[in-house]
Amino acid sequence: MQIKRFITILLLSIYSQWVLASLSIQNWQTSSGTRVYFVENHDLPMLDISVEFAAGSGMDTEDKSGRANLVQHLLSLGAGGLTEDEIATALADVGAQLKSHFDRDRAGITLRTLSSERERKQALDVLARIIQYPQFPQDVLLREKTRIIAGIKEASTKPDYIAEHQLMKMLYGDHPYGFSELGEIETLNGLQQQDLLTFYRSYYVANNAVIAIIGDITQVEAAEIAESLTKKLPFNQQSTEIPAVILPKGAVKRILHPATQSHIQLAYPGLRRNDPDYFPLLVGNHILGGGGFVSRLMEEVRQKRGLAYSVFSFFTPYKEQGPFQIGLQTKKEQSEEAFVLTREILKDFVASGPTEEELIAAKQNIIGGFPLRIDSNSKILGFLSMIGFYQLPLTYLTDYLIAVEGVTVEQIRQAFQRRIQPDAMVGIIVGAVE
Repeated sequence: MQIKRFITILLLSIYSQWVLASLSIQNWQTSSGTRVYFVENHDLPMLDISVEFAAGSGMDTEDKSGRANLVQHLLSLGAGGLTEDEIATALADVGAQLKSHFDRDRAGITLRTLSSERERKQALDVLARIIQYPQFPQDVLLREKTRIIAGIKEASTKPDYIAEHQLMKMLYGDHPYGFSELGEIETLNGLQQQDLLTFYRSYYVANNAVIAIIGDITQVEAAEIAESLTKKLPFNQQSTEIPAVILPKGAVKRILHPATQSHIQLAYPGLRRNDPDYFPLLVGNHILGGGGFVSRLMEEVRQKRGLAYSVFSFFTPYKEQGPFQIGLQTKKEQSEEAFVLTREILKDFVASGPTEEELIAAKQNIIGGFPLRIDSNSKILGFLSMIGFYQLPLTYLTDYLIAVEGVTVEQIRQAFQRRIQPDAMVGIIVGAVE
C-alpha cells in the first residue's frame, strides 16, 4: 500500500513539474511603469487578463472605511461614456466575462475573452474604459451604498458575521487590516462621489498596477495590450505601504446570541506573503487544521469528542502579517469545553510539532492535490497575479513542490513557535452560555 501511494505521489509530482516546465513566465514593465507577467499558451483560443492595484481595504482610513471596496465595485458600473448596461451588453455580445477581486491588499478586475480579433478587441476596449475612465455615477453610487448598507444590517444579526467582524477588531485594533472590507454603516453613509474619485486618482495608477496575461497571443501582442490598458492611468506617488502590525496581548470576548450553536474563533497575526517560514507554516497548518478530516483538530475535536461537526485553521498571508485563524461551531452548552480543548490542542502542536507520520501524509496530500491548482488558465492567472503583486520569484510555481517536500518536523515546530503565541491569541464566542 505504501509503495502504491509513493508511486502515485511520484507520478503526480512528475506531471506537475511537466506542466510547470511549459509555463515560461515572461516579465517586463510598460512605459508607464506597470509590471507585466505573461504566459503564452495556444492550447485554447482564449485570453485571460487580470489588472490589480494596491488598493485593497488596507488603503482605507478609519473615517472612510468601505471606500476602497466601493471604488472597486463601481469601476464597471459606468465608465468611458458607457453605462453599466452598455458595458454588460458589450461584453455579452462577444461572450466575455468580467470578474472582480478584492481583499485587504489588492483590488482588481479579471477579463476572460476569446482570442479572435473581433471578440478580443471589443472586450479589451471595455476593460480599458473601466480601468482608465471610471465615472462613479451619482445615482449608481447612491443605489450601491444603499444595497451594501442593507446587506451589512442583515448580516450584523448573524453569529458568523459578528464573530468575524469583532475578531478582526480585537486582532488588529486601529490597524487598517482591522477595518471591515465592506465598511461600516456610518462611514458608508458619509462617502461622496469626490471621495471615490480622490481614492481612484491616488491608488489606481500605472506604477501601482500589476497585469497578468495568459492565453492565445504572442508576447508582442501582450505588450501592446498592457500598454493600451495603462497608458491613460493617472499618475500619483501616493504611498501604498502598510504599517507594521502590533501583536495582541490576548483577550477573549463572549457575546450572547439566540442561535442554538456557538460560533468560536481564535486568531493571531500570522505571516507575510514573502515570509521565509511560509512553507513550514503551510505544511504545518495542513496537519493542524487545514487538511479537513485528516487534520489533528478534526480528529480531536470532532472524531474523538463529538464537540463540532467541522473545525478548521488557516493562514491568510498579506503584505504585513495576515491572520492565522481557527474556527468551529458547537452546541451552546459545549462552547466553553470546545474552546478550552481547541486552545490546548494548539498549544501542544506549537510546543511539540507534528509527528513524522503526520508530516508524510500532509506532504502527500499537498503534492497530490497540486495539479488541480494549475489545471486551467484562470487558476494559473491567479498565481501570476500573486507572483507579480508580491514580487515573488518567477520560479515560485516550479519551486513550490520542492519547498513542500523539503519541510521537516523541526522546521514546522520552530516556525510555529516563532509565529504563533497561543496565550496571546484573541478569541471570541458568539452564542456564549448565559
